[in-house]
Amino acid sequence: MKALVSVIVPLYNASAFVEEALESIIASTYRPIEVIVMNDGSTDDSLSVAERFAASHPEVKVFSQPNAGASAARNHAIRLSKGEFILPVDADNRIDPLYIEEAQAVLEARPEVRVVSCRADFFGAKTGEWITPPFSKELLARKNMIDTCAMYRRADWNKTEGYVETCPAREDWLMWLSLFELGGEFVRLPQIRLHYRVREGSKRIQDRALKRQVVDEVNRRHPAYVEQYLGGPLHYRRSWSKFLNSFRKVKQVGIFDRWYAGEVIFQRRNTLRKTQGAVVKQFAIPSFWRGLWYGLFGKSKARRSYEYALRMNGLTPTPIAYREVRVCGILKESWYACKASECNYTFNDLIGHPAFPNREAILQAIGRFTATLHQQGILHRDYSGGNILFNEDGSRVEVIDLNRIQFCKHMSKEQRLRNFERLNIDREALRSMATAYAQAMGEAAQDDAEYIIAHRWYKHIKQGITNL
Repeated sequence: MKALVSVIVPLYNASAFVEEALESIIASTYRPIEVIVMNDGSTDDSLSVAERFAASHPEVKVFSQPNAGASAARNHAIRLSKGEFILPVDADNRIDPLYIEEAQAVLEARPEVRVVSCRADFFGAKTGEWITPPFSKELLARKNMIDTCAMYRRADWNKTEGYVETCPAREDWLMWLSLFELGGEFVRLPQIRLHYRVREGSKRIQDRALKRQVVDEVNRRHPAYVEQYLGGPLHYRRSWSKFLNSFRKVKQVGIFDRWYAGEVIFQRRNTLRKTQGAVVKQFAIPSFWRGLWYGLFGKSKARRSYEYALRMNGLTPTPIAYREVRVCGILKESWYACKASECNYTFNDLIGHPAFPNREAILQAIGRFTATLHQQGILHRDYSGGNILFNEDGSRVEVIDLNRIQFCKHMSKEQRLRNFERLNIDREALRSMATAYAQAMGEAAQDDAEYIIAHRWYKHIKQGITNL
């Protein structure tokens, strides 16, 4: 039995055209098909027109949603559909009766093919063939040359985030980038099988004014793809991108290739992603003067993190690689990758939680860990709650955010004890850590505890957030 093809029709205020579009789909020579019409909050009588058509065509199913845009309508319809293959068709266009059969045959016979499209022509306010350049993945990084009406596998759609619902225009371009990031080939059928209606003020024409927003979205969502084919980001002067990126130099130490991939687990000034057993920190783009300094004279935060981690003998997650991007010598971007820690908690989890399991043992372990750092000449200049990790029972403690590490041949006692100043926790907790620290250092526990408590971070006191 042949595979089911789901034809997806987003519908918004197209009452004058939708019946014509549905007629062209139903005339297809391929079966079985299902047609999922998703009314996107139309304010005209589009919904009633589609429902009347569906009443006499059981293959057509009509659903509605509040207005959320074509991408949301397509995603919603695909989630409701059941076909192995997906073909979106806009509600004001028409397809040739042979299109579904020919496209499905290619996908069925050639598993290496990711997307099948066709030649197209215009009708309405413009006529003639829609001339598109030959497809290449490099050119796709700069511009879209595949219409929304192209067939692909549901299994591939499931591997993407679907159509980008927040993109202001050219959302089909982002979809094709998502699919071709998976690899595979493209086939354009040699015959004209799509008839594209051009209307005055149509979305395709309006989208041209949103080029900058679309370029920003491409760079944000598909940085690895455009870097692979353009040598760097897509520029607003898109045809100049490869030339402009020729001034961009990448340095990488260590083997790693998933700099942009994975789940975002923290995002503020810097961005943290977790991917395949690794954590990647993408540092914020530095100011011009800082970028000039890092690029020409100093070490970037990513490089410092990597090199310091190598010197820390297992006191931090295992380093994997770092990566730097310079443009005309100025540092623009940098990343640091390390293995994901087995420690699932941070010191902040202890603050304000006196009943935290094994809290006393963990506090003592952190005190001893701090002593180990100092005994090895390691002074962490940002030794704060979010940068100290530990496991369930405190048998493993690690420190992260390494770019402000200082390696010292000698540390005074005051320097060492002031290292606790950012740990904004209650007095008894500090006393427990100080006692364990002093015992490891061979010092008087009472003296260390009093000094640590007295020299808590001024910022916490000033802001009234101290737990002491």
